[in-house]
Amino acid sequence: MNKNIQFDYDFIIIGSGFGGSVAALRLTEKGYKVLVIEKGKWYEQQDFPKSNWNIKKWLWIPFLKCYGFFKITFYRHVGVLSGVGVGGGSLVYANTLPVPKREFFSSGNWSGLADWENELREFYSIAKQMLGVAKNPRMEIGDKVLNEIAREINKTDGFEPADVGVFFGETNRTVKDPYFNGEGPDRSGCTFCGGCMIGCRENAKNTLDKNYLFLAQKKGAEILAEKEVFNVEPYEISKKTGYKVEWKSSTKWIKKKGNVTAGGIVFAGGVLGTVLLLLKLKNSSLPNLSDRVGEFVRTNSESLMGVVIPDSKYKFSDGIAISSILHTDEHSHLEPVRYPSGSGFWRLQMAPLTVGRNFFSRLSHAILEVIEHPVKYFRLFTVRNWAERTQILLFMRSINGTIKFKPGIFRMKSQRGEGELPTAFLPEAKEFASKFAEKVNGTPGALLSEIILGIPTTAHILGGAVMGASREHGVIDKENKIFGYDNMYVCDGSMISSNPGVNPSLTITAISERAMSKIPAKVI
Repeated sequence: MNKNIQFDYDFIIIGSGFGGSVAALRLTEKGYKVLVIEKGKWYEQQDFPKSNWNIKKWLWIPFLKCYGFFKITFYRHVGVLSGVGVGGGSLVYANTLPVPKREFFSSGNWSGLADWENELREFYSIAKQMLGVAKNPRMEIGDKVLNEIAREINKTDGFEPADVGVFFGETNRTVKDPYFNGEGPDRSGCTFCGGCMIGCRENAKNTLDKNYLFLAQKKGAEILAEKEVFNVEPYEISKKTGYKVEWKSSTKWIKKKGNVTAGGIVFAGGVLGTVLLLLKLKNSSLPNLSDRVGEFVRTNSESLMGVVIPDSKYKFSDGIAISSILHTDEHSHLEPVRYPSGSGFWRLQMAPLTVGRNFFSRLSHAILEVIEHPVKYFRLFTVRNWAERTQILLFMRSINGTIKFKPGIFRMKSQRGEGELPTAFLPEAKEFASKFAEKVNGTPGALLSEIILGIPTTAHILGGAVMGASREHGVIDKENKIFGYDNMYVCDGSMISSNPGVNPSLTITAISERAMSKIPAKVI
């Protein structure tokens, strides 16, 4: 073999979310030739839908030829909301970037592997700077009501404006890059339209294509969109061991295929991408992967609820997607969430807020509630401009219950894991939703899928490729290296080894920054 033959790339990064974007920039800065492969599409601000009723542009359902950036996936034990596209979850997340409380750093699978709170402090600072974290400067009606509740439960010190990745410049005015000494793209000030989670059309949201990925490309990284990786296998060139990565088209009926080679791999496709792929590869080309692949999958123990008011006294759609947070106790948090005016897709999922151990109990309670209050629920289900009249509430807890993913016939299947199973029915959550509803003369509701299926819905699926002291205890080591293979890493939500209890994007970014800092610069 010709000794001058080289791999196509030094590193291939599979996925372009928070971890993959960090890897793309930091590896490129260190002199490596980098390729990022993303199954979703590239989006410019004008490509995003004006409302989430535009299913074709919003939802990712390829078999229906819907190639949007928002994906809804149901398993036996959890429903998962996730992002697809260049920039991953940053395209659809609610901009919210808090640091978890102290307990996160000393619990779960990574406990004892490092002094994580101190180890990550500098990397949280770097992540905040890169993602443009700022305090939300404007309180909306939902925030004011939440603050009232904080006073009533003697938690005034637990209420605060959210730390978010949004450019709060002058509304509708475009300015030169305000973050990276002019090296980044031009930006425009937030209009507080509430459109963060259906794709920011105002150029104000600090999505990854405006920071990490933008700078990585500028320094030479390549991004291959609309390609889904289906195989990674060891590959040798000139007595050097690397990997061959095979991909297929993800947005075409005719699945064109291709392959590229690299000396190293970073898995960064999120839990639903990375864990699915690793489970498949363990049974084929990468048999030395840990038996722990797919285990210790966590949510933030969330409960999603909505409070609907029938009249126009309040307008809940103005503001940013999540504008404040109330720490209701040491383990729990409550946030007001919003969609922009006209984006009422989730109306189809609304049901009376009820609890029960089984489907028949929950359904009977819901039906009885409607029978007892027919006018109230008629107005709830028929209210005009659902997004304006509805305050979504997100309740989260830092409880370490888990599920596990195993290979299925057509896709992964979930099973019960260790600890308390995630549940959709949290008494505290219902209590806070009822308190909020009383203050605005509204009606609390829950997701229909939770009532029918009895499972929680999460936008924060985590774990499945967690850290451990050895391959018997985890999939990766404390530096994010995969046990059993050289020069192979995981940098996404699947590496999270404890329950942060708050929105995890900043933490994924910080841990990925640390992992990439351990890789030496390329020797020329």
